Amino acid sequence: MISVHTIRSKYLDFMASKGHVIVPSSSIVPNNDPTTLFTGSGMQPMLPYLLGEKHPMGTRISDSQICFRAEDIEEIGDNRHTTFFEMLGNWSFGEYFKTEQINWMFEFLIQEQGLDPHNLYISCYSGNESLGLPKDNEAAALWKELFASVGITAEISETPTNGMKEGERIFFYGDRKNWWSRVGAPANMPNGEPGGGDTEMFFDFDPTLEKGLHANSEWKDEPCHPNCDCGRFIEIGNNVFMQFIKTENGFEELKNKNVDFGGGLERMTAAINNIADVFETDAFGNGIEVLEKISGTSYHNEQYTKSYRIILDHIRGATFLLGQGVIPSKKDQGYFTRRLIRRVVRYLDVIGAGEGAIKLIAEEIISSFGDYYDFLKTNKESILNELLLEEERFRKVIVKGMKELEHIKDLSHSGMASGALVFELYETHGFPYELTEELLKENGISINKEEFEKAKAAHQEMSRVGGEARFKGGLEDSKEATIKLHTAHHLLLAALQKVLGSHVHQKGSNITEERLRIDFSHPEKVTAEQLKEVEELVNTWIKEGLPMTRHEMKKEEAEKIGAEMEFGAKYPEVVSVYVIGNDIEHAISKEFCGGPHATNTADLGTFKILKEEASSQGVRRIKASLTD
Repeated sequence: MISVHTIRSKYLDFMASKGHVIVPSSSIVPNNDPTTLFTGSGMQPMLPYLLGEKHPMGTRISDSQICFRAEDIEEIGDNRHTTFFEMLGNWSFGEYFKTEQINWMFEFLIQEQGLDPHNLYISCYSGNESLGLPKDNEAAALWKELFASVGITAEISETPTNGMKEGERIFFYGDRKNWWSRVGAPANMPNGEPGGGDTEMFFDFDPTLEKGLHANSEWKDEPCHPNCDCGRFIEIGNNVFMQFIKTENGFEELKNKNVDFGGGLERMTAAINNIADVFETDAFGNGIEVLEKISGTSYHNEQYTKSYRIILDHIRGATFLLGQGVIPSKKDQGYFTRRLIRRVVRYLDVIGAGEGAIKLIAEEIISSFGDYYDFLKTNKESILNELLLEEERFRKVIVKGMKELEHIKDLSHSGMASGALVFELYETHGFPYELTEELLKENGISINKEEFEKAKAAHQEMSRVGGEARFKGGLEDSKEATIKLHTAHHLLLAALQKVLGSHVHQKGSNITEERLRIDFSHPEKVTAEQLKEVEELVNTWIKEGLPMTRHEMKKEEAEKIGAEMEFGAKYPEVVSVYVIGNDIEHAISKEFCGGPHATNTADLGTFKILKEEASSQGVRRIKASLTD
């Protein structure tokens, strides 16, 4: 088997040979981006540069970005979805475009990695005539020519959802499948928003249908095509061509067009090895073998396959989150670490693995990925301790939940349990739905699923509305109020370090146009006197009218001058440092940061601390605002 680590290395070396600067992965927890809890794509940390900001390393960039998608937790169980994944990426910020990108992808996959071109299928953007967005015939023609170069006649399909016809290899899809912008379909885009069509690459794991991947699935009677969900095809890469901008007069072409490529490392590894299951690659170390030995069950026993996949995915995700400092909690990012671990405990019991197995699988992940992501090795002891502690906590929850479950049984009528009560047990106590369903079934009781889903949907809507209010006017919109608070955030951290001590470092932040929030390392509650001193110090610096300047410098130089670094982040060789003060040597604040910021502290107004509280063990939280 060709390893994920070999493929990652080959991709980055290939992109370097094409003039790209290789940069390290950004943190899995975005810094100063209040719109999302996690880095969910390789594009996300690059967004400022796709929108026009100059990247300190130039116009050709490549990396392998660690990503986590919390919304996919419930989807885990098929042959391709994972919550945590690595996204191979390369970007052109206004330099090369479609011809170079498509040619390079074909060269890398077919010539460098030996992928069988007969198993490669392509989708392109079909355009939107009503909005004046053209069909991407250029991309389709480029792919057609490349297939011809290896002796394959690639026919084009205009109606892929009707099913594939012999010889068809390039398929046109519309806004829902092959258009990218931050807000989805082009019709939803506000003025000033960039976007563009994309061309995706799919690998066909079953061209003769002999492997029976979907013979017994719910899609067995539906037409098959690259973008269907049967599992036969897996998307391994997506080339986004950011070509247009929405204006009052409709869509216009951008002066500087950008390329954004993202390729799932795990899926690419499965395709290159022609293994139709990402969980059977080495992306999970020897996790399957370890679980089989512990439990005495088999991964290939259909009764247990989904449980194995959930366990392997969730332990890997939790291990990386813990390695980046995201410890289990009841809210924000920590909620998802907790949720992952608790689902693991549930499914370990399903396969009969029992207590302690979680530690062995995590050790597999750390051993496999620790050489490339050194924070896993550095934080190994704390990662394993947190996993075992949360497992212990959840087993106690199960004991308490069983009492609530008895109450639900007593209130069940005609063999039907209240879906609302089951959801309350799930949401309040973290008691898994599957466990409730299984235990009630043993007593001849089913759950009113419709009522459960209704309660769940109502809760999600409340969370969404709350989230929109909380994250209103996030940093990415570059509103003046948000930019001012971002600058005040730097002053606040500097003041905390001056008043409380040099042990203070940022552990997290959230900035909206209404207020800023900083999480910082400090072992005890900040006193009222200390808070007053911090507030007065920030306001003094504001009144002094200190300039805020951006400097590009080598990472080693930035470290020597004592610039503050983001917790858990890895940085490129050249970094952006924002400095508050008349010169670097005597600066009030020096931080690794991407901006944007006010140019002078005199523009900020009056700084006011609103609240100080505990965030987690050894971490405090302050919320503050600015007034004119």
